[in-house]
Amino acid sequence: MPPRRKSRTITFSLPPEMFEQLQRVKDEEGRDMSELVREALRLYMEDRELRREQRLERLRSRQANQSEENGGHSDE
Repeated sequence: MPPRRKSRTITFSLPPEMFEQLQRVKDEEGRDMSELVREALRLYMEDRELRREQRLERLRSRQANQSEENGGHSDE
C-alpha cells in the first residue's frame, strides 16, 4: 500500500480579478499559490474561531446580566 499523502489536492475556481490579485502577490512575494491559499485559509479559520469565541463571551455576559437583573446568582 502506498504511503498516505500529508496534504490533499483540491480544485476551486476564482473570479478573474481575484486570480490576478493572487498572481500578483505570488510574484511579489516569491511564493507559490498553494502556500498563499493555505495561509489565507489558516488566517480565515483563526479569525472565524476568534469571532465564535467572542460571540459566546457576549452571550455569556448577557446571560449573567439577565440573571443579576432577575435577582439570580450564578456564583456556584
